[in-house]
Amino acid sequence: MAVKSGGPNPDSNPRLRVLIQNAKADNMPKENVERAIKKASSKDQADYKEVVYEGYGPHGVAILVETATDNNTRTVANIRNCFNRNGGSLGTSGSLDFMFERKCRFKIKNNNFNLEELELELIDFGVDELFGEDESIIVYAPFAEFGSLQKYFESKSIEILNAEFERIPADFKELNEEQVAEVEKLIEKIEEDEDVQRVFHNMR
Repeated sequence: MAVKSGGPNPDSNPRLRVLIQNAKADNMPKENVERAIKKASSKDQADYKEVVYEGYGPHGVAILVETATDNNTRTVANIRNCFNRNGGSLGTSGSLDFMFERKCRFKIKNNNFNLEELELELIDFGVDELFGEDESIIVYAPFAEFGSLQKYFESKSIEILNAEFERIPADFKELNEEQVAEVEKLIEKIEEDEDVQRVFHNMR
C-alpha cells in the first residue's frame, strides 16, 4: 500500500522508508523487502485497502480490527464469523472509534540524550509521553504529527528503530481471569485471518 501511494523509492517515500526500517528491526531479510516492493510495483498486483472493523467481544470489551484487504466482502464475512462464533458481535463503522485515541509511536536510538531537553525540543510536535529504555527512547505523539516527527528525527540524524500507529483506549474494562481467557480466544481467532494487520481492545 505504501508503494502504491508513494512510489517504490524509499528516498522519496517516507512511509515506505519507515516500514523498511521496521522490517530491518524485525530481522526481515533484505531480499524479502525488495521482493515485496517489486511485487507492489507490478501492474498485475491487486489494490489493497486499509479497512477498520469495530465490534464488541464477550463482556462488553470494545475491539478494533485493522485489516489490509483486496476483497472487502471476504474480509468482513471472516471477521463477522470470528465475532459471532466467539461470543462477540461486529458493529457498524464508526461505532467504537471514539473510544480510542490514535497516536504515533516512535522508538529511537538513545544517543545519551537528556530526556528533559529532548522533551522540550519535541513539545512543538505535541509529544505527550516520552520515556527511556536501556538503549532506546519511546515517544508518543498525536497521529497527525507522524510525518513531521519522522522528518525531524531524520534531519537530526536520530536513528528510528521502529515507528507505528497505536489506538489507545480512553478507559479500560476490568475482567476476571476466566473472562479474560474468553476475550483472548476471540482476539486469537481474529489475528489468524491473513487480512488482519493489528487488533486493539480496551481490556486491561
